[in-house]
Amino acid sequence: MDARIEFGLLGPLSVTADGRRTAVGGPRQRTILALLLLSPDSVVSVDAMVEAVWQGVPPATARTQVAICVAGLRKVFRAEGCGDDLITTVHPGYQLNSAGHRIDLLVLQDLVQRAEQAVGGGRTAEAAACYERALELWRGPVLEGITGRQVEDETARLEEVRMCCQEALAELNVALGRNLEVIGSLAAVVREQPLRERARHILMRAQYLAGRRAEALETFREGRQQSVEELGLEPGAALLQLHDAILRDDPALAPPEDGPPPAPLPLPPAPAAESRPTPFLLPPNVPAFTGRAAETATLDRLLEGRAEEQPPGIGLITGVPGVGKTGLAVHWSHRVAARFPDARLYVDLCGHDGTREPTTAADVLSRFLRALGVPSEQIPADTGERTELYRSLLAGRRVLVVLDNARDAAQVDPLLPGTGRCCVIVTGRQPMEQLMLRYGAVHVQLGVLPPDEAVELLGRIVPEDRIAADPEQAERLAELCDRLPLALRIAAARLASKPHWSVPHLVARLADECRRLDELSQGESQVRAGFAVSYRQLAPDAARLYRRLALLEAPDVTVWTAAALIDVHPFEAERLLEHLVDVQLLEVTGTDGTGRLRFRQQNLLALFARERAAAEDSVDERTQSLHRALRGYLTVAEHAHRVEYGGDFALIHGSTPRLELDALLLEELTADPLEWFEAERLSLVAAIDLAARLGLDELAWDLLGCTVVLFQTRGYLDDWQDSCERALAATRAAGNLRGEAAVLESLGERRIGIQHISAAAEPLLRAQALFEQIGEEHGRALAVRSLAVLDRVQGDPISARARLTEAVELFRAVGDLSCEAHVLGFLAQGELDLGRPDAALTYAEQAVAVARRIGETGVTAQVHFRYARVLSELERFADAERELQVVLRVVTARRDLLGSAHARLGLGETMLRRGRAAEAHAELLIALDLVGRCGTVVGEGRVGVALGRAAAALGRTDEARERLNRAAELLRAGGAERDLELAEQELAALGPAAGGAPDGDIGGV
Repeated sequence: MDARIEFGLLGPLSVTADGRRTAVGGPRQRTILALLLLSPDSVVSVDAMVEAVWQGVPPATARTQVAICVAGLRKVFRAEGCGDDLITTVHPGYQLNSAGHRIDLLVLQDLVQRAEQAVGGGRTAEAAACYERALELWRGPVLEGITGRQVEDETARLEEVRMCCQEALAELNVALGRNLEVIGSLAAVVREQPLRERARHILMRAQYLAGRRAEALETFREGRQQSVEELGLEPGAALLQLHDAILRDDPALAPPEDGPPPAPLPLPPAPAAESRPTPFLLPPNVPAFTGRAAETATLDRLLEGRAEEQPPGIGLITGVPGVGKTGLAVHWSHRVAARFPDARLYVDLCGHDGTREPTTAADVLSRFLRALGVPSEQIPADTGERTELYRSLLAGRRVLVVLDNARDAAQVDPLLPGTGRCCVIVTGRQPMEQLMLRYGAVHVQLGVLPPDEAVELLGRIVPEDRIAADPEQAERLAELCDRLPLALRIAAARLASKPHWSVPHLVARLADECRRLDELSQGESQVRAGFAVSYRQLAPDAARLYRRLALLEAPDVTVWTAAALIDVHPFEAERLLEHLVDVQLLEVTGTDGTGRLRFRQQNLLALFARERAAAEDSVDERTQSLHRALRGYLTVAEHAHRVEYGGDFALIHGSTPRLELDALLLEELTADPLEWFEAERLSLVAAIDLAARLGLDELAWDLLGCTVVLFQTRGYLDDWQDSCERALAATRAAGNLRGEAAVLESLGERRIGIQHISAAAEPLLRAQALFEQIGEEHGRALAVRSLAVLDRVQGDPISARARLTEAVELFRAVGDLSCEAHVLGFLAQGELDLGRPDAALTYAEQAVAVARRIGETGVTAQVHFRYARVLSELERFADAERELQVVLRVVTARRDLLGSAHARLGLGETMLRRGRAAEAHAELLIALDLVGRCGTVVGEGRVGVALGRAAAALGRTDEARERLNRAAELLRAGGAERDLELAEQELAALGPAAGGAPDGDIGGV
């Protein structure tokens, strides 16, 4: 007898054979099985399967792969004891035969049919039971995790079936008098699907029949508001008629007399004044509350023993819109409610509501006093007197007061109890320093959730297996929501309400910046609306800065950049930035290496700011603002480069007018030029990209040239590459030959720096040709110098010497002392390569002399390194080590990783020549670590050669051979022929490896 298979579609796809879970293969098999189960006992064409699996872009072998998948499914079911007739081949596709098996979809169809028949026969209880059993079949979102248009269409249809069953059951339960049960089940449905008028109609009727007439009318009001706001339509006739009937207490609303009697609704007698219940005004606790352990612990400090004579314990929770201030306040209040047996009071002060005026202290006090048992006629008219009565009532009592959404301290102050046995939680968007100064309030600045807690929150709202199924996309979704609890809850609610949506699908919708705020601003909870309330309260100058900051697209800014954006004095810009921080539209990320505060807009806030800029600022205003800021970056970068090089050396400039900045400010910003570059690195990369996109090609290539010193020194090779690509595209699009040549020269330098030797010649030769074409001598000198470096690496010292000789004359002619010293140092190295150390010494001394004329800069390390090499070759080892210590001091101070690696390499080689092999080996290991962090293949190979020699000198032949072989591979890959020859000579000196061919034969060479 064949095994009985149970198939589940009303949830994640499940297959059970005789009670055992059966695993079905990969996504393609699961999609094909899902299609067969959605149409049991019917033929599903191969074409439909191909479309479902490959979504319109099938491979040539698609039909064959479908056949393979079907064969795999048959194999799975055969292993479970099924015959081959479960899935049969029927032209033009396949058919799943349900006989003898259970498919929950078929069970659902049968139960719904029986329920409808029972309704037609007047068997209300039987119909309700059938619908209940039908709804119990759902285990979660239909076919969760399986995508494809056909599957998604069917899952949407089945979701509608579920909702209709739910509504039908509720209607039957109303007829059976189970009104309270209906209210409990339908309230959540109406919240999730506010435009389903049938569900709202049934809920209103149940509420009215349960004696909750006011709630029924409120349910109608909320539904009408949703319909008008989202559809622009009044509710349907049925809802309007029911609303009118409830207003009239129409007798027709009562259930028929021959029907089941409604459940009794006993009303308790009104309590006497002395037995009035303890006020508990807190709203319901927050569902799926996640994280905030540290913040909760901070608020717990308010519970520590406070004397009666002390001020009340006050917790002030602030943060950006949507960060969960109210959620934390309410959640914590429920946790500690038992500690306050006399009253738990709550009010929304509407300080940042946007649709309502802030609640006055007089109104709040009136409400609180009534809750505390004061008859309305005994409440004073004067606000001050109400405060006195309120504080008198709270004296000696343990009361918790939650003042949510406060505008400022003035709104809060009259509502504070007067004794230390009470506790107050205030939430708002401003710091309210007066509460901290006067009452010692504990301040909780609420930030976004950590990544793991953000994903956890998603998983508490969406079925967790949907989130766990794709953790990478879940993390991406959390980041797109800025890890803001409100945005996360909205995104999670959308997923939960649309079970046919996958997490990647919602990620794709949110990834489009033009629609992200739209996606997160649907229904009652709207991210955009929360931002708009804060924005509308800004003064015009603060609002202007808020808008312009987003246009810059920089990851963060300092005061001077903000000042440039809106053309104000830095002191005024600082005031406005601090105000934006106070109202939670900006955050301080910390202090950078120059000691300056950096300010950042969260992504969603920046998107909103761009929307406002597009709506409120003209194109000309936006353009001028960006041009000022970008020209400001160029001004400071040029000055920083000049300070670093001791003059305007080693680059050419474009014609972009510089932004005039205060001379003292420039000096302060660039006191440590590399630190300024480091602090502004991401902003500079973004500025180059923005300038290129705006068509400011002249500014883009000039700013790139100024920033190369950072890319070179700190090893930011990816940033260098990306910036070159953007500036090159802009200059070529504009036909800017000078700019194109400058970028090509920089690109060639980068390729030499990463030892991509074979690719470096093309951009450098093109740059040289362009510079010659336009008569740019300084630029030509830079290209010739780089080509000379390339010659040396490729093992052509004669060509290198000729080019260096040409370059040094050009640099002297244009007055570039830094490059002159650099080229003289390279000429010294070239003479060493040719075996002429005396001639090398002359060049090295000239290089040091020129470098001294411009002070201690980056070129100082370069020329002293070459000088040390010459001294070592002349066996003046002590002098060489002294020079290398100078190099090490300079590069360490500049945090120059590659320079530090070269300095350590030089020290190791010198120590090795002096017979100090153990010290050399230790020094070279440091060099290897440094050069590895820089990612330079040839540099790592050179250090490897030196380490191999040191290991050989220590008698560690196996290590020496291993290091030299590895070095040879790297040098061969990098095209460094001269260094490769040295490595092979060292290998040959070691002799053949035991029992094998000589090591030089490794790699087929």
